[in-house]
Amino acid sequence: MRIAIIGAGIGGLATAIGLQRAGAEVVVFERAAELTPVGSGLSVFPNGIAALDSLGLGSSFRAITSANAATLEAGQRRPDGRWLAHLPREAVSGLRVVHRAELHEILVADLRPGTLRLGTVASAPRDSDSTDVEVTGVDGESRIETFDLVVAADGINSAVRRSWPGDPGLRYSGYSSWRGVTSRPVDLLGAAGETWGRGLRFGMAPLRDGRVYWFGVATMPADAKIDDEYARVRELFGEWHDPIPALLDATDPAVVFRLPINDLAEPLPTFRRANWVLLGDSAHAMTPDLGQGANQAMEDAATLVVLLSGIASRPAPGQDLDLALAEYDHLRRQRTQPIAKRARMLGAFAHVPSRAGVLLRNAVMRLTPADAMGKQAAAVQTWVPPTATGRVALADVR
Repeated sequence: MRIAIIGAGIGGLATAIGLQRAGAEVVVFERAAELTPVGSGLSVFPNGIAALDSLGLGSSFRAITSANAATLEAGQRRPDGRWLAHLPREAVSGLRVVHRAELHEILVADLRPGTLRLGTVASAPRDSDSTDVEVTGVDGESRIETFDLVVAADGINSAVRRSWPGDPGLRYSGYSSWRGVTSRPVDLLGAAGETWGRGLRFGMAPLRDGRVYWFGVATMPADAKIDDEYARVRELFGEWHDPIPALLDATDPAVVFRLPINDLAEPLPTFRRANWVLLGDSAHAMTPDLGQGANQAMEDAATLVVLLSGIASRPAPGQDLDLALAEYDHLRRQRTQPIAKRARMLGAFAHVPSRAGVLLRNAVMRLTPADAMGKQAAAVQTWVPPTATGRVALADVR
């Protein structure tokens, strides 16, 4: 099979590696002239690690991460440091935190030479039955290339998804997030997780070298203008409990950036259009409140590779390809769409606007048993790759 992948993010690269190992001829089109992954951290949970293991990337991933995040007390706190809720240790025992750029680097290194075409725009078909792709290279010249399958992994603002009937568009969550990584190790004082205020949240997690990935979230208009992003973070969180001030002190202001948090306005009716499929944020963009965006993209990649594993090396897969893509669409919508719904609900719960709402939210958090929170986490983080011949039993995340 000849397969095109549009987008060289984590999901697209993982898919390319898996399909190459399965015997397919793969080309990855990336519109950026050079790869500059966003310099922030990424939480990879057991389901993401299971996906990487299925793709043969687990060992490489473990080599650039550690399990130190799992040794810390985790849950939610108030800005004064008092705990609202604790997560059971087993709920975070499989967590590994990685710098996104480091993960991206090992994925690129695993591609065969010539697979990745930078500075190249690949356009969606003009009709639903075509797998002809219009490719415009760095020289500005356009040409048509034909594939057996096209995987659109072109992110939350997917041009491919926008060209399909039924695209619901994006919606703003009501909050935006700053992200940063400290430039030196910082002692987390034995705890990680999130701190919840009124319309504000702050989260932290350790990288393997002792540096800390952190994020600050604030309710604000999507188009808010802020002259100095770092100064605004200091203003909002600089007097919260330790070690938050130390994290900000240890962060280079130049690396701090802010993104509006969006997700799909409605679930997509399909992730498939003929021999085109959507993968990752292009298919199921979700708020980061469960930390599952990249993990679900890696699950997508592993699922598609497993379903194509017996036919990827064939020059004419025929009906088997049709059946595999139908199965991919079924499995991935069933898995990802309830998780996206749950993530948005959690974000709304965290960002209740009124003082009375915050008091009620905090009371609910304190009264929720730790084992109940652990079960909720396990329902999302437990995943087994499907077999090539049958559907996998999915965790109940509805």
